[in-house]
Amino acid sequence: MNRETKRMMQRQGQMEADGSPPSRKPPPGSSPGGRQGGSRPQAKKKRTGVVQFFREVRDELRQVAWPTRAELVNYTAVVLTTLVLMVLLIFLLNYAFGKAIFFMFHK
Repeated sequence: MNRETKRMMQRQGQMEADGSPPSRKPPPGSSPGGRQGGSRPQAKKKRTGVVQFFREVRDELRQVAWPTRAELVNYTAVVLTTLVLMVLLIFLLNYAFGKAIFFMFHK
């Protein structure tokens, strides 16, 4: 155990300055397992209803920064142009490599 770990454990109260375990007693009412309140199970969280869920979805969608029509047309044009260029590049590379392979193995 290095110095940094020892100092961190001292700050958290897990060991004394000389490296021994802390001499403090656990607070009354706490169990040895670290859970407070005995062996009582935790209460389940109440689920959100369907109507409340859709209200929250609507509220979140109102906060979205939607693009304008001009921005949407511009973004669509950029995506379609990039798509066409990538398909053309892949087609040409596939065609060239195919011709090269057939040239090498058909002689």
